[in-house]
Amino acid sequence: MGTLGIPLIQRGKRVPRFEEVEDPEVIPGPPSESPGMLTKMQIKQMMEVATRQIEERKKQLSFVSPPSLAQSKMSSSQPERSLIGNTIQPSQAATFMNDAIEKARKAAELQAQIQAKLASKIDLLGTANMVGLANLHAMGIAPPKVELKDQSKPTPLILDDQGRTVDASGKEIELTHRMPTLKANIRAVKREQFKQQLKEKPSEDLESNSFFDPRVQFTPAQRPKRAFKFYEKGKFEKIAQRLRTKAQLEKLQAEISQAAKKTGIQASTRLALIAPKKELREGEIPEIEWWDSFIIPTGSELRAESLAVREEFHGITNLVEHPAQLSPPVDRDAPVTLGIYLTQKEQKKLRRQTRREAQKELQEKVRLGLMPPPEPKVRISNLMRVLGTEAVQDPTKIEAHVRAQMAKRQKAHEEANAARKLTAAQRKEKKVKKLKEDITQGVHVTVYSIRNLSNPSKKFKIEANANQLYLTGVVVLHKDVNVVVVEGGPKAQKKFKRLMLNRIKWDEQTANTKADDDDESDEETVKKANKCSLVWEGTAKDRSFGDIKFKQCPTENMAREHFKKHGAEHYWDLALSQSVLETAD
Repeated sequence: MGTLGIPLIQRGKRVPRFEEVEDPEVIPGPPSESPGMLTKMQIKQMMEVATRQIEERKKQLSFVSPPSLAQSKMSSSQPERSLIGNTIQPSQAATFMNDAIEKARKAAELQAQIQAKLASKIDLLGTANMVGLANLHAMGIAPPKVELKDQSKPTPLILDDQGRTVDASGKEIELTHRMPTLKANIRAVKREQFKQQLKEKPSEDLESNSFFDPRVQFTPAQRPKRAFKFYEKGKFEKIAQRLRTKAQLEKLQAEISQAAKKTGIQASTRLALIAPKKELREGEIPEIEWWDSFIIPTGSELRAESLAVREEFHGITNLVEHPAQLSPPVDRDAPVTLGIYLTQKEQKKLRRQTRREAQKELQEKVRLGLMPPPEPKVRISNLMRVLGTEAVQDPTKIEAHVRAQMAKRQKAHEEANAARKLTAAQRKEKKVKKLKEDITQGVHVTVYSIRNLSNPSKKFKIEANANQLYLTGVVVLHKDVNVVVVEGGPKAQKKFKRLMLNRIKWDEQTANTKADDDDESDEETVKKANKCSLVWEGTAKDRSFGDIKFKQCPTENMAREHFKKHGAEHYWDLALSQSVLETAD
């Protein structure tokens, strides 16, 4: 036997696998008995009862384990040992009993705690009830009767004459308000509460802040409500009356203009609006220069007494005013590099030198053996001189060989030319590069005035040529004054100028008119004569317009505003004044 009661295995002798070992009695808890703990005798009795119940249960289930071969041998060798299958071991029974005892002890402790808490609450309630009843009896008030309410019925709603909710005694009751559950409703409630707080009093945090300014009013951002907009009575009647007055005024102006045409004062009136107020003769000194006009106040008379008082003039001090230094619109001091042009004699000489150098390089390579010597350049004319006796022996064969060499040289020449030839895209790019000129030193501008530009073919010619020459500008169509402004390089301007003044026949529209029509007056004949005149040409710093476009302007103000938008209203003023002078002439 081992130290722990396990049998040792001996060779040649079969021993039983299990052996009963008597375990010491297990007593839970400390050795000192307490009133709440079980005694040894009670534990022993409980173990006997549990063992008896297990045996009875086994008998009921007819559980009898058949004896094995080992057990039969053990019984023969050791008859004093009993079978383990019919009885429970003491160690297992002790474990079961310990678990049962622990559970029973925990249940008893929990029940004792609950009873202690209930007893303490009942004592407190009883004491409070007794004190309250004693106080009521001392004050001479009968204690109220407690009635049990029926929980199945709802509380009755009682309203007073003001619509407030009250109880049975008449006291106001504040009902619980249902809080919104949606995020949008919750945010709306919080926003209203925040607005109310801001209206009542600013927060103390803002007042204590060093950056808080009490003069700034808090106006929360809110979306304005859409409301109906009612017009005042008589508004549309005023608008209609204004339109009728405007129509009458236009009709009156048309009658006045017709009368002015007959009397011949219309041209002078229009020219007076464009021309300066007073024309100075050559050598005449004006009363005041244009650079002093902004100093003298308006409405003052130019007298010695008024000019002596300098307090009335602004900007006059004892200091020297230096004008601002402005850079010129175009830098003329930039160095201009001129291209080198060679004469025909110099070009031929340069070509001979270049070819001679290339030929010398080939000869050096042949002399060093880097490349084979070229074949003799044989032609029909030098056939006999180059080949000699070979040509005499078989002239037909030599002639065919020479012609094959000539065809080979011709083919190589054509292939070299084809390799040097530009593609379609390269030719187009080269042509565009020639037409696009360098305008970094200034843009050339030309202004033309045309009396009648209603023919669509002439419009197309102007637009197509301007686009082909890469010119920018604008064409303003107005009655008797059609202004064409083009911007670009000097070469393109030269070609476009020739188109406008020479190539286009502007009087083609009047060429088909009958010459023998006696009803036409001289004035109408002059009006029908169409022509194009050059108004102005010069240079500007940058382009003012984009690609050329046509703009229809029925009134002079509209045309001038279009030019003013591009910063070139002086083009229109110049063209209009010239047309007025031509009409007057």
